[in-house]
Amino acid sequence: MSLHKSLEVLFTPAEFALLADRDLSETVCVVFDVLRATSTMVTALAHGAASIVPAAEIADALGFRHQYPGALLAGERGGTRIQAHLTGGIDFDLGNSPREFLGDKVEGKTIIMTTTNGTKALHACRGARRVLVGSFLNLRATAQSLAMEAPAHLLLICGGTGPHASYEDTLCAGALSELLWEGCAGQPIADSALIARNLYRRDKEHLSEAFEQSSNAQNLQKHPELRDDIAFCTQHDLFDLVAEMMPDGQVVPARISPPPA
Repeated sequence: MSLHKSLEVLFTPAEFALLADRDLSETVCVVFDVLRATSTMVTALAHGAASIVPAAEIADALGFRHQYPGALLAGERGGTRIQAHLTGGIDFDLGNSPREFLGDKVEGKTIIMTTTNGTKALHACRGARRVLVGSFLNLRATAQSLAMEAPAHLLLICGGTGPHASYEDTLCAGALSELLWEGCAGQPIADSALIARNLYRRDKEHLSEAFEQSSNAQNLQKHPELRDDIAFCTQHDLFDLVAEMMPDGQVVPARISPPPA
């Protein structure tokens, strides 16, 4: 796959919080929050959701209801669905388990979503040329779209766990780097991309076990109804779908072909 002029990975929220100071006009960003926000967004779109509206905070999500009447409210804090005590009286319709976002429940719906890290990471990329939503579930489709576009700079952004790096996001950034690596020959590759790729190459044959070592997975294990999310989110290429955040902030199923010159 032919590619871009540079490849870099950001591991923590502290790193993506600084993106406002960078010129991203020639950069394509791919955001990963594998457990679970980006996996959930991809699943919802694959099951017919019209769009996802990422909201950085709960108050933002509530405010968006006036702009998107009839939209579903979705999201989590501490891993579990947002309840009325956090909103001033409104229980959210959905949490952040991809297994909730199936079939008739989401088909044709706009979904306003706020999560602890993933939706903030997407907002941090608003100045980029293009912003894609990445997961293991749509990994190859995302790689194919990037290879056809051949952006000047490719920035892979890990949502993280709280303020820290997350193992599962690093592995997914490494998996995408692995798919694109051959096309990177002779191009500037940051050490961060090398780290992510090498971790993925080490763990790719036992990905579920690697996930279960992560802080996010250990938190999900405490909730019996959410444990199966871990295995769901490790599935490779379940959906032939590219998910893109558009300039208006909505995440929609995207073109795979490159944009017009």
